Amino acid sequence: MDIHQSAVILLLVLSVSFSTHAQPPHIKPPYQKFFIQHFGPDMNEQKCTSEIRKRGITGTDDGCKPVNTFIQANSNDIRVVCGSGGTQQGGNLFKSNQPFPVITCKLQSGVRAPKCEYGKGKKSTRYVVLGCADGWPKHYEEGIMDAKTG
Repeated sequence: MDIHQSAVILLLVLSVSFSTHAQPPHIKPPYQKFFIQHFGPDMNEQKCTSEIRKRGITGTDDGCKPVNTFIQANSNDIRVVCGSGGTQQGGNLFKSNQPFPVITCKLQSGVRAPKCEYGKGKKSTRYVVLGCADGWPKHYEEGIMDAKTG
């Protein structure tokens, strides 16, 4: 039985719309920004500069972002940190109950895009701390490092 390309596209559209249906409208912009900056299931240590440029990730005042971490997990595993998969740390911060593989990219040179150079990233496994709103991640807390391994 052949599955037509249009049927596959329809299934993908429906699955995305059902998975984001419960997301309140005011959550969408910060969640999308979080997703662009930190979702990286296919990320590797060699792609820091190219991924940060491709995604348009910048720091304050559109300068080079000093550090950016990509979480190597699927979006559902990341999202549950803001609920049953995380432990509240105070305010809107939740620490993951399980460690995640991450790639941390640190600025090597440059002040403004497109001259930001990150060199090779560092792969590690650690618990992540996320800022959440209504059960959705909106911020990766870079300053809290609770390493599991290397």
